[in-house]
Amino acid sequence: MANSESKQLAPWQAMSMLFLGIAIIFFGLMTLKVNARIVLAVDGAIMCLMACAFGIGYNEIQKGIKDMIASMLVAMLILLSVGVLIGAWMAAGTIPVMIYYGMKVITPELFLPVACILCTLMSTLAGTSWGTLATVGVACMGVAEGLGVPVEAAAGAVCVGAFFGDKISPLSDSPVITATVTDTPLLEGIKHSLISTGPAYIISLIFFFVYGLSFTSGSMEGATYSEILHTIEKSFVLSPITLLPVLVVIALIVWKKPTIPTFVAGIAVAAFIAMLLQGVTLKSIMNFMYSGFSIHTDSAFVDKMLNRGGFTSMLSTIGLLMAAAIFGAPLRTAGVAQVLLDYVTKFAKNGRIMCFGVMCLHTLFFMITGAYYVSYPVVGSMTKDMFPKYKLHRKNLMRMMLDTGTGLAPLVPWSTTGSYTASTLGVANIAFMAFAPMLWLSIILSAVYALTGIGLAKMEEDEAKLEEEVLTGNAALAKD
Repeated sequence: MANSESKQLAPWQAMSMLFLGIAIIFFGLMTLKVNARIVLAVDGAIMCLMACAFGIGYNEIQKGIKDMIASMLVAMLILLSVGVLIGAWMAAGTIPVMIYYGMKVITPELFLPVACILCTLMSTLAGTSWGTLATVGVACMGVAEGLGVPVEAAAGAVCVGAFFGDKISPLSDSPVITATVTDTPLLEGIKHSLISTGPAYIISLIFFFVYGLSFTSGSMEGATYSEILHTIEKSFVLSPITLLPVLVVIALIVWKKPTIPTFVAGIAVAAFIAMLLQGVTLKSIMNFMYSGFSIHTDSAFVDKMLNRGGFTSMLSTIGLLMAAAIFGAPLRTAGVAQVLLDYVTKFAKNGRIMCFGVMCLHTLFFMITGAYYVSYPVVGSMTKDMFPKYKLHRKNLMRMMLDTGTGLAPLVPWSTTGSYTASTLGVANIAFMAFAPMLWLSIILSAVYALTGIGLAKMEEDEAKLEEEVLTGNAALAKD
């Protein structure tokens, strides 16, 4: 179609695509219990057919799929490097040493709050949830298994710490991107974000302390506890040198080096240590990088704990991301988000309704695309100028997008971050959701703030007038 690029779907067409797409996902996952990759791929094919039937050219849809997959390419490369890193760190004894000493130092009662705080420090100082999950997070999961703490609870504590730092660290991509697209001063926006993330985090810590009391220290004297320590002692050389890859990765992250080269450096150091200290051959370490670490001890429990990682361990996750792109691209190309925005603008009689509508819009768009690197610039750029019209600061938008983007991401299985989190920690998203209160409590608090007006940062009269004059001037220039 020659005019397909200018095609604008009617509201009923866009909404029918959206509702049918969401219904297929729920039916496939909840009722049929089919693999999410097939559900999303089939759903995406149906969305493509509907878009073509409504007049959107197939070439435009195909370009949308290509662009969305391209936007996820770096994330896919990071996923692969994390799989390789975990395999290499296992072979080097890095993660086994962290598990061994973690079990000796941390008591079961204090494990959850300590794990959460450790991940908080790492994520806040380094500005990365992904790096935290792949390093401290993986080690904490091993310690949890050794102490008899449910892995679902451990994954929840790790996620709360990792994503709290990701939301409030000035070194993190999420606040930087949202501050940029909403024209908000970075530190001012982060400070405002704490009105929802802060209380949710504190409640989570209290929950971890109280829930952790159910794990008595008596479990540390059990046969399983002794079996794990004894098997690790026998299978690895337990030396502080094995922690060098961790220090290398943390140092490079703090120095704001790119993620992939940082992980490659951690892999290279671990491979050298594995050969030098653990007696692993070059061929074996390369096989571990590809297929994952493999060891056969006298303890099946330890084998299950340590045999993980590798290039191939992330291929199913990458398949999930590609299926999500096939589903999300037709909806994005068809302009479903713009139709939803038009509805928000039509029914927003006051600032509270507008804020809640924008919050719902971003949540939907994020769940469709599965990547907040896509939803932040798209929704942020479309809605940021609505806030001054209601005499509200744009930092409200920054906070709401962080809550419904970075905060929601670990809970959405088909999102880039959600699939990465589940793959790295080895726990399904739905399984640890109840044990990660901050992730959904901050969204609830943001919704309450939006509907009641409590916590909404308002602009002064002069500031609002000046902002309106600027917007009017920009609109006139664009028209000319």
